[in-house]
Amino acid sequence: MVDLIDEPSPDGDSDKRMKLRYPAMCRLCGTELPVRAEAIYERATKTVRCIACPTGVEAVAPATEVETDEPSAVVPVEDTGVAGLSARREYERRRAKDEERLRQKWGKLGGIAVALSEEKQSTKAWATGAVGEERLGARLDSLVSESVAVLHDRRIPGTKANIDHIAITAAGIWVIDAKRYKGRPELKIEGGILRPKVEKVLVGRRDCTKLVDGVLKQVDLVREVVGDLPVTGSLCFVEADWPLIGGAFTTRAVQVLWPKRLAKLLVEDEGSVDVAVVRATVASHFKPA
Repeated sequence: MVDLIDEPSPDGDSDKRMKLRYPAMCRLCGTELPVRAEAIYERATKTVRCIACPTGVEAVAPATEVETDEPSAVVPVEDTGVAGLSARREYERRRAKDEERLRQKWGKLGGIAVALSEEKQSTKAWATGAVGEERLGARLDSLVSESVAVLHDRRIPGTKANIDHIAITAAGIWVIDAKRYKGRPELKIEGGILRPKVEKVLVGRRDCTKLVDGVLKQVDLVREVVGDLPVTGSLCFVEADWPLIGGAFTTRAVQVLWPKRLAKLLVEDEGSVDVAVVRATVASHFKPA
């Protein structure tokens, strides 16, 4: 959500210079932009970028916590996809629908009603999710090299659902679901001798076990495309309360971890996968959302 500035942007008719009403992240460099910061709004992707960022190339954020000797690769954004774009679109759609409902209800006072009302939690959740995907996407983009390729926000054919991130490494493919939840992730095991063992994923008091089911379905879909190549599922909690030591765990072959830990695993992978070929195959099947 942004406030337009009257002066046009020199970057073209499709881009506008604005002041942000909500925090955002530059889609090129991953810099967090605070409320009221000036930024360039790109109508084509419905995202923002820093005023200082160059146009015409897809920049990647520098690797601050994970370093690699491999040279960085620059990949066109229309092929790579934009992290969090579909969630951002859904947020904007719901927000517009909520505001329109208020305007119809209050008539001439509709503008005041919109200004004074709080966003519905179900609407705000989409913006929260989009920020999580954008932040993780910026970190993953910083890893891109000849041995690591990344795709963002990929549409599952025949559905409205999407896969947040797909990383292709020399050792295999990673299917990554980004979540921006508060609380400490933990694995809780129930049952045992007298009844079937059940593994549950909790974040704080929130039961997130169904998220594992969703990742496993996405893993199966990617396996259908890449055949016998290794495919690993991952739940990445972006702002969770992870402990200083340990914390990551695996449940039903899905790795539950945080961005820095995930990045470390991606760059350490070694194998014989032809990253460029597999990337092209996956990208052609799972189009940008």
